[in-house]
Amino acid sequence: MNVRILLMRKSWIQLLLIFSLLTACAVPAGNATGTQVTLPTPVVRVTRTPDSTSSVAHYLQAWSDSDYAGMYAMLTETSRAKINEEDFTKRYRGAMNAMALQKLTYSLGAPTTSPENASIIVSVIYTSAIIGDFQRDLVFPLTLENGNWRIDWEEGLILPELRGGNSLSMDYSVPARGNINDRNGLPFVEQADAVAFGMNPALIVPEAAGNVFYELSKVTGVLPGELETKYNQFFGQDWYVPVGEASLDATNRSYGMLSGMSGIIMTDYSSRFYDKGGTASQTIGYVSAVTKEGLDEYLRNGYSPEALVGQMGIEKWGEEYLAGKTGGTLYVLGPDGIILSFIGKSDSQPASAIQLTLDEDLQLQAEKAMGGMRGAAIVMERDTGRILAMVSNPKFDANLFSPGNYNGQSGLNDLFNNSNQPLVNRATQGQYPLGSVFKVITMSAALESGTYTAANTYDCQYEFTELPGRTLYDWTWERTQAGFTTAPSGILTLPEGLMRSCNPWFYHIGYDLYRQGRVTAVADMARGFGLGSPTGIGTIPEEAGNVVNPPEITEAVFQAIGQGQLTVTPLQVVTFIAAMGNGGTLYRPQLVEKIIAPDGSENQVFKPEARGTLPIKPETMKTIQDAMRSVIANPRGTASHRFRGMKTIIYGKTGTAEGGIPGSPHSWFVAYTDSAETSGQPDIAVVVLAENLGEGSEYAAPITRRLIELYYTGRPQSLYWWESAFDITRTPTPFGFDGTLTAQPQP
Repeated sequence: MNVRILLMRKSWIQLLLIFSLLTACAVPAGNATGTQVTLPTPVVRVTRTPDSTSSVAHYLQAWSDSDYAGMYAMLTETSRAKINEEDFTKRYRGAMNAMALQKLTYSLGAPTTSPENASIIVSVIYTSAIIGDFQRDLVFPLTLENGNWRIDWEEGLILPELRGGNSLSMDYSVPARGNINDRNGLPFVEQADAVAFGMNPALIVPEAAGNVFYELSKVTGVLPGELETKYNQFFGQDWYVPVGEASLDATNRSYGMLSGMSGIIMTDYSSRFYDKGGTASQTIGYVSAVTKEGLDEYLRNGYSPEALVGQMGIEKWGEEYLAGKTGGTLYVLGPDGIILSFIGKSDSQPASAIQLTLDEDLQLQAEKAMGGMRGAAIVMERDTGRILAMVSNPKFDANLFSPGNYNGQSGLNDLFNNSNQPLVNRATQGQYPLGSVFKVITMSAALESGTYTAANTYDCQYEFTELPGRTLYDWTWERTQAGFTTAPSGILTLPEGLMRSCNPWFYHIGYDLYRQGRVTAVADMARGFGLGSPTGIGTIPEEAGNVVNPPEITEAVFQAIGQGQLTVTPLQVVTFIAAMGNGGTLYRPQLVEKIIAPDGSENQVFKPEARGTLPIKPETMKTIQDAMRSVIANPRGTASHRFRGMKTIIYGKTGTAEGGIPGSPHSWFVAYTDSAETSGQPDIAVVVLAENLGEGSEYAAPITRRLIELYYTGRPQSLYWWESAFDITRTPTPFGFDGTLTAQPQP
């Protein structure tokens, strides 16, 4: 064997032995014993590519929610460099508004994905309020940026047809708005040609002014006294003074007389027309253009940008019936405005009409009966809850809100600056102390307590001194202080106490029940009569009023005569007075009789609805009814002198409530009739409130009489003590009549 080979083998063997020895002798750091160490299992971390599908789904959800800022944040940097957020938002809002887009429904296909890019086909169904559903496939391209999929946006992701700067345009077909009619089908409001009337005081011959006011009043419904006030305010000035509006038909009937009078200015326009300046204006309401803030919502719901929509009252409540359905054709326009194609179309559908329970003639006469007094009046069918007339004074001219009405701008400025707040419906939103009308409720609580009977008596003098350290007074004392000779009522039974409206009698009841521990007896009875909560009328706004559990005895005493913290609405009052007359049923007040379809059929008919009963026994009710009858029929009744000679059987109650102005209380009167058998007409309940005028027997009672006369005979039968002729006061006063008259209340 070759010696060289043997030497090499030997060298290799030696190297292997040395390496083995070194390995065996090596000891790992920290393991001095030399025991075997188990190494940890390696952790493998995998960075996953984000789900492109969820990114597109989030974008589409943001679109459905109109979250344009959220959508813009999901775009790639390159896309955001091409369009700023403001223009991006305008592009989407404009397209969605033009489509009248109400809903977006979508389904996502499977993504096609590469390491840095992806694309997803999305099937989108656009639901338009005008043209219905239409479908498009959108291809969403995505780019991976900083570990997130972002949208490579272009205009075709709104709608494929919008690529290249194209836009959408809806050609609207708007149906005429539906009428609001009275119970007999006569229109309170309709779409019509109209005339705006004004006068130029400098051109009116003073000697002929009375005739001018008379003719203008006949055609516009504005009271002559109000026209005279405006004339005097601008006397001799070469100035346009808005007067009111009339339909073109009514104007033509009087045109011969009107055209021959100098100083009368007439301007034609066409719009929604409210007869006589807006009869029952707070109840009917008005329409006006959509505000900028609310435009998107209305456009998405299928309205045109020029639409007039209900803003108040029945106009607002009945919007879905009165508006009909707008039709239209959705076009695609090129950047130059030329029509490229259309996406879809639909025909408009005519509107329905709303028939109210109000009687137009009675409503007009009731408004005249209130004259210029601030306040409210309601006439309700006693046995159904149907409202026949609802007055809130001052009223307003609903025509002022119509575009094209020449009187609009200056008239609206005056309206919004009117301190008497004509836009408030005093009948349902005014909250007032009820005064002595509330004694009906206090008497109910007393009789139902078991402590009192109809035979109980009380000596009704000028003063009430049962409250330690305080003296309260009867109304007879207050009249004596005003210069009238009015003796105290003396010994009275409880029904006689109501007939005479004796304050000390009812102070005593509140005081006595509180001391007995029946702290909430009167308040609970008030709630049982419907006070302190809405009536549920539903069609127009209302307030709940306020009924408190007396925190101490003084509040209990004042609550017993309808003062203190107690407040009510006239609507609540007429509702419980009707219940007192019909045997105890509290009806939900009803304003809408039916919805009339375009073909004249009855779409929906509303029926009277009972919502509760008065929490009193039949014998209690009979006792109170007899006492309310004596208010009218007994010579000692507080309102007997106001109803002399009337054949209609009437039950009533006067009320005088401190209204925040010393010496100027609110005047209340409530009544119901019981003459259906003899008159052949349904019985009614009436409430009248005249703000800050005086005692209930002085103002509210005469107005109530007139309303009852109007209902049964169609015309007034007797003059007010303050009238020289029907609807004319002895001393002409400006609108906002404050009760300052030349005559004193007649006994």
